[in-house]
Amino acid sequence: MPTDRDPRGAEIESVADGYGYDARVLPRKNVMLSSSFTGWANYMREFGDLVQDAEAMKNFGQTMVLWDFHARQPCKVFHVPGAPLEVRWAWGPRNNFAFTATALTSKLWLVFEDQDGQWRAREVGHVGPEGQGVLPVDISLSADDRTLFVNAFGDGKCYVFDVSHPHHPRLVYEKVIGRQVNMVSQSWDGKRLYFTSSLLAKWDKKGEDNEQFLKGYTWDGRELRPQFSVDFAAARLGRPHMMAFGSASLYN
Repeated sequence: MPTDRDPRGAEIESVADGYGYDARVLPRKNVMLSSSFTGWANYMREFGDLVQDAEAMKNFGQTMVLWDFHARQPCKVFHVPGAPLEVRWAWGPRNNFAFTATALTSKLWLVFEDQDGQWRAREVGHVGPEGQGVLPVDISLSADDRTLFVNAFGDGKCYVFDVSHPHHPRLVYEKVIGRQVNMVSQSWDGKRLYFTSSLLAKWDKKGEDNEQFLKGYTWDGRELRPQFSVDFAAARLGRPHMMAFGSASLYN
């Protein structure tokens, strides 16, 4: 990863902190976009203790890096403060942009190619009530690039944005999934969504709020309707975190 000390030839907007997290590729443009989180010392601490440590809270990522994918060469380091996590490229063949959400500042960011062929990063929206850090963690962009689902660990909600105009996301729906919620995945036809609950063992909530589940919902374009729920705690299955659904071609 590029750093202030060793930028590896990348253009740096403000700072290159060296943190890494998610990485996604847009093959037809030969670009990869990576995000940042924090270091081992932070994510192995209890979250309630961590947020009381002002110095430790300074050690969160505030960058995203645009790469030449084939050369694995960092090209530009964007300043995206607040720990940007998941990267989701648009699916359309002419849509050259990606979304991320920043966990600590509850912002939506857009990384896009402008009319001059330059890549830029811009804050385009807010998740949850202003002034309340709801800790957005995972996001999922629909196959038609028109709907963005954003999970917020802090209040256990899924926020749904109309992103038909990606520079101007518009909140159209929200629903409480549980006392805590982490990952969200869609079926390829956009009719079903699945949610899991666990962020990190050290960061999950305590007591009754420490729900551990996999839940399935249908989505009709207007609301989420629950279909099933698996209680991982009751079944002694551990903490459900990541879901990965393959493409149809994998099954043929």
